[in-house]
Amino acid sequence: MQVSGRSELGCSVMLPMDTVVFLYIPSSSPYFINLFGFCRSQETPFLEAPRPGAPLRPGAEPADCLLPQIRTLGYCCQLVGGVLVEQGPARADVGARLLAVSSQLSGCRTILRLFDDAAMFVYTKQYGLGAEEEDILVRCVSVLGNLADQLYYPCEHIAWAADAKILHVDSARWWVLSTAFWGLSLLLGIVRSLWVVLKLRQQLRSPAAAVTSQRSRSTRGAMEARIQSELMTLLSNLADLANAVHWLPPGFLWAGRFPPWLVGLLGTISSLLSVFQAARASGWADKAAS
Repeated sequence: MQVSGRSELGCSVMLPMDTVVFLYIPSSSPYFINLFGFCRSQETPFLEAPRPGAPLRPGAEPADCLLPQIRTLGYCCQLVGGVLVEQGPARADVGARLLAVSSQLSGCRTILRLFDDAAMFVYTKQYGLGAEEEDILVRCVSVLGNLADQLYYPCEHIAWAADAKILHVDSARWWVLSTAFWGLSLLLGIVRSLWVVLKLRQQLRSPAAAVTSQRSRSTRGAMEARIQSELMTLLSNLADLANAVHWLPPGFLWAGRFPPWLVGLLGTISSLLSVFQAARASGWADKAAS
């Protein structure tokens, strides 16, 4: 049984044979959670794997605060729907309905991202060439990630407008281009997370750190918590990168080979990790304020 659907990137697809639903937006280079309090930060647009420590935007719109829930719900629907579809005709109808729900939620988020260009531009401009970063690799990767994120948005908007018959261009080419920028952004984030984890572990194991175990427990605990956060970000980005490759044109690595349930599983893992990081960061913020 097949149902017509649309991916989060807007590509028309057929469900469940090659479901491409609820693909998330690109993550800027540090790929950390900017969903603290489940809202969008002032500097950064809603990015699925945002930066840690981004302050809350005063007066964030309610729709911004719902985006993590929308993403998680969409991927869960795709996971369950994909499993049901493969269990036989008796459950295929329910599965197809869940896949359709996932597709509609994905389209909702695509529309909401039409308003994120300005916020991304503001952040990219403020970050500049990363003069405040002490590590040259982190600086380079972050700048390139910001560029990839900035280019992602207009590509997706053009593809969406083409599918909506607003622009008379080939939407497929623009969907592929936006997916490529998203994948590049994720890959840069993975490199950054690996490098940061490596450097932090070196600092914790260095002779200087051993000598100064007088170093406050809070400082050491903060470094260990940062490593845990980076590792969760790394896992989240790896899951999303696997989906990003799947959504590229067939013939490139494993593009087009994932069944719907696997796409939903990877997306659900990524979403839950992001929500967990957001909740934990919100708890830290509350403790700091108290």
